[in-house]
Amino acid sequence: MTEMVYGTVPVQSGEPILPKWWRTIDKWSLSCVFVLFGVGLLLGLAASPPLAARNGFEPFHYVTKQAIFGGAALLAMVMTTMMSPKLVRRLAVVGFAVSFVALVGLPFAGTDFGKGAVRWYSLGFAAIQPSEFLKPGFVVVAAWMIGASQELNGPPGRSMSLAICLVIVGFLALQPDFGQASLVLFSWGVMYFVAGAPFVLLAGLAGGVVAAGTLAYSSSEHFARRIDGFLTPDLDPRTQLGYAANAIQEGGLFGVGVGEGQVKWSLPDAHTDFIIAVAAEEYGLLLVLFVIGLYATIVARSLTRMMRERDPFIRLAGTGLACTFGVQAMINMGVAVRLLPAKGMTLPFVSYGGSSIIAMGISVGMLLAFTRIRPQGEIGDILGRR
Repeated sequence: MTEMVYGTVPVQSGEPILPKWWRTIDKWSLSCVFVLFGVGLLLGLAASPPLAARNGFEPFHYVTKQAIFGGAALLAMVMTTMMSPKLVRRLAVVGFAVSFVALVGLPFAGTDFGKGAVRWYSLGFAAIQPSEFLKPGFVVVAAWMIGASQELNGPPGRSMSLAICLVIVGFLALQPDFGQASLVLFSWGVMYFVAGAPFVLLAGLAGGVVAAGTLAYSSSEHFARRIDGFLTPDLDPRTQLGYAANAIQEGGLFGVGVGEGQVKWSLPDAHTDFIIAVAAEEYGLLLVLFVIGLYATIVARSLTRMMRERDPFIRLAGTGLACTFGVQAMINMGVAVRLLPAKGMTLPFVSYGGSSIIAMGISVGMLLAFTRIRPQGEIGDILGRR
């Protein structure tokens, strides 16, 4: 009768995707990522022209490529943030499988580009580093396994994830790429700790890492050279660490001025591994602290959201992705100020590198997908009822 008088009521098909995405996404973290990318382009304008001149390219050749790679990375990030956690998990499983096969094939078809470590596939117009894409996939897959092991009659996910982690670390060490191997092992350890790992096991793993490092030092000239360079009290000013340390000292609080820095003419990796040294020299400590604040904001907001998450898989995966993101940034900057041995690791969204920035876009996209607001009670609601 009501329909006869007033007509039928239209059925709501649900909130449109874009408004729902904008309402539920962590806008502060998303904004920080875009600002980091902007800072990276700004520093690329300063750091890359000397390298372009040495290689016979146009002055802003590498900046243009970085803008293209970065645009693709940001697009991949935004698209990934729109996915549900279940779809993100499926994407991670496929990506992990493909990246792992590519990692295994590196000794047979990879190249080192004269850097002494076989880490890339050369495509002619670009190069792909499988380990960059492997990291986010492994974190999500390991979180899925560890989370499943907490269920009643669940699989031995902790042991399975540890076995996969050790296999990956072994292949990375063969390249050699001890920096990425350490990051993979760290990401697994963080998730295992959050899942309630016994302290004795973590201590045993730490002892194993020390033993493996000792073995690598005695058997790998590449690894030993970097450790010796880090431990020596006399820093050779003609090395990359020497140039970087001098640039940071020269920059002071406000920097020497835009375009006035000299370290970019001496450092072969000024636009990648030591981009923060360029920032410190030309723009000073203030820009460095600003960049650190951006990374800290993303990590802190993500971990705060994960503390309230009820789903074990989402909580573990989000924690692993956030900590891996933050620690990679910390390692890159720690190397530049000589707090850590040289690792050959990029600064997320700031350093030049196609594989690095696209893989990081996917990784942060997964993280932002996990931190989106969902209609659920918080974990504190469950604990309060017990």
